[in-house]
Amino acid sequence: MTINFLIAPDFPPEYFAGWHFMNARLQKMLDVNIHLLLPANSTEEQNEIDQDKVDIIYANPFDAAKLIRELGYLAVAQPVNIYDEIVIASSAEFPIKKLDDVKKGMTVLATEYYDVKLLALRLLESVDIEEKDLVWQKSDSFAALANGLIKKRGHIGLFLASAYKKLTDFTRSNLTTLMESKIRDLNHVVLIHPRQATMLEMLQQAFCTLNQSDDGQTILDDLGLKNGFTVMSQEDIEFLIDIIETLRD
Repeated sequence: MTINFLIAPDFPPEYFAGWHFMNARLQKMLDVNIHLLLPANSTEEQNEIDQDKVDIIYANPFDAAKLIRELGYLAVAQPVNIYDEIVIASSAEFPIKKLDDVKKGMTVLATEYYDVKLLALRLLESVDIEEKDLVWQKSDSFAALANGLIKKRGHIGLFLASAYKKLTDFTRSNLTTLMESKIRDLNHVVLIHPRQATMLEMLQQAFCTLNQSDDGQTILDDLGLKNGFTVMSQEDIEFLIDIIETLRD
């Protein structure tokens, strides 16, 4: 039997090898063949889900809430003290130094990741800016987005904070951080398809004991998940869904 393990495509490129090492480690711990799926973008990710190819997924919180609620996916684990935050930034050469400087009619560079856009819109509400007040321009990646800001193709850009911090020092020196969210309630989570429910406890143990070996800890460190994983409780699941629904309202 071979099962498919999909990783949400919003991780920094330097984590690519780390996910392969993680996959190899899980195969050894579970004694099962696991095929790693690394979609290039959210469209490819959704296609894999729509074709019912995904047995295990490391999903962003917005997708996770939908998968749990609509497709019956079961929560496995979540990273410890690693949260999904966003950064709103601008070119250092623009006179846009704080969120109050964002005005109606400005152009926003954003990736296709809806979660980043939704969180940014909630922050922009504080300065009376709504989605319809801005001109939206798509960027293929966070690196391309940063390059677009530096070249003044947009006034502000929306980043996943973890991706923003992985930009080179030179790139970030040419940008101004207007705001970084501090919600500390949202994070990616590991889910399993209900057809693989018999594997749930084994998978929970596999993820949550990774940090108990030197090899496992090295993999976690390489993925920026140094504190490892913890099991998601039903209360955690309900809390996640409540937050997502509140943000969408």
